[in-house]
Amino acid sequence: MSENGFNVAGRHVLVAGLGKSGRSAIDFCRRQGATVSVSDAGAGRPEDAAWLAGLGIASEFGGHSQKFCQAADLILLSPGVPYDLPVFQEAREKGTPVIGELALAPTYLRTPVIAVTGTNGKTTVTTLIGDLMRASGRKVFVGGNIGTPLTDYLMTDQEAEWLVLEVSSFQLDTAGTFRPEIGLLLNLSPDHLDRYPTYDDYALAKLNLFAHQRHNDVSIINADDPDTGRLVDGLKSLRPGWTPRRCLSFGQRLAGQPGAEVNGSTVRLLGDWLAGPDDLYELSGSDLSASPNQENAAAAILAARAAGCQTAGIKQGLAAFQPLPHRMTLAAEIDGVRYINDSKATNIGAVQAALDGMNSPVVLIAGGRDKGGDYTLMAEQVRSKVKAMLLIGEAKEKMAAVFGSMTQVERLDSLDQAVRRARGLAKPGDVVLLSPACASFDMFSGYVERGQRFTELAAALRD
Repeated sequence: MSENGFNVAGRHVLVAGLGKSGRSAIDFCRRQGATVSVSDAGAGRPEDAAWLAGLGIASEFGGHSQKFCQAADLILLSPGVPYDLPVFQEAREKGTPVIGELALAPTYLRTPVIAVTGTNGKTTVTTLIGDLMRASGRKVFVGGNIGTPLTDYLMTDQEAEWLVLEVSSFQLDTAGTFRPEIGLLLNLSPDHLDRYPTYDDYALAKLNLFAHQRHNDVSIINADDPDTGRLVDGLKSLRPGWTPRRCLSFGQRLAGQPGAEVNGSTVRLLGDWLAGPDDLYELSGSDLSASPNQENAAAAILAARAAGCQTAGIKQGLAAFQPLPHRMTLAAEIDGVRYINDSKATNIGAVQAALDGMNSPVVLIAGGRDKGGDYTLMAEQVRSKVKAMLLIGEAKEKMAAVFGSMTQVERLDSLDQAVRRARGLAKPGDVVLLSPACASFDMFSGYVERGQRFTELAAALRD
């Protein structure tokens, strides 16, 4: 890994955020000999305060105070804690490092990294890369934003051959000199604009993935996504001496670039240093045969090949892959109507991708907590694919104002009402698609609960 990492031994580390990542960070820092304090914006549970007190850890709940920040000489943020809060800005101005767990990698990590970012598809591609590498006989650790903190791995013997990490824009904001040997930028579309001032700020956060790569590291970029292509010039400026030989592309239009070319359900690798005579991958018959999973598969194949995996193992892993829950998952098929759970589609780009893959008329259930995106970006897909749109949650009025002239729009008070109404609107051959384009926190604990409720409601329609 790169130099200029952060050593926590002997320092007073303030861990901000007491979720899964924060708890792992507490354990890691204490094992390294750091003094730890904890700050969390939530109200806090009595058992949490008691647990921390039992460890001799000072804590505060209900916000991040100047007092706690000033007492620390390093602040370690969990991914969900906003980097730009005034109290952290003030700490940085006074010389206190404000970092995330990725910034610990240069000091503590001994395993090469494949890191995956992008607006959509990160978890699928991260999981798939891990599966392809295991099928190829490689020992891997899969984690990061996918649910297992990096610090969990740093507390092991680090025996994996490769670390496969999903990394979010929030994590990349605080990544320090983190460097993946293989970095993937899958796509870009407006997201998290409730946290970033502009779309460009969000996109540039993603570009941090490549900022510290070396000449022989590999960058994998979506050739079909106009915004990722636009950032290639920025990538060149961030990496002096970078050459296209180490930049791979995936998509339908490679224009002679080395990478993975997608043609229907077939993926072909191109490039003398990467591809062999057998690097032709047929996805038909697998759960990766439809868009956007064709593109996800292409990206994962490139990463596995760049990491030295052989074609036979990759093909075995592709055939065995099972789709992840709440991502274009068939919840039920009733009277010729398919009910598809895409609750993970919490941004506009994800809904565009879902609708692009539809070949049947769609009754779309959307809405929830608005994330600041521009819904007009979905106009083409809504006009051509959506026969009716059923809107719920806090964003329903805003969305209705955009789509009311494009298709039949109805506002409802709950997901339960929307599913029942969808049954009345859908005809045999149609699809009822939950693909919200919004966060779920106005009505549910998260996209998982929302997706589970949709699946339960769809199954109950059989009764």
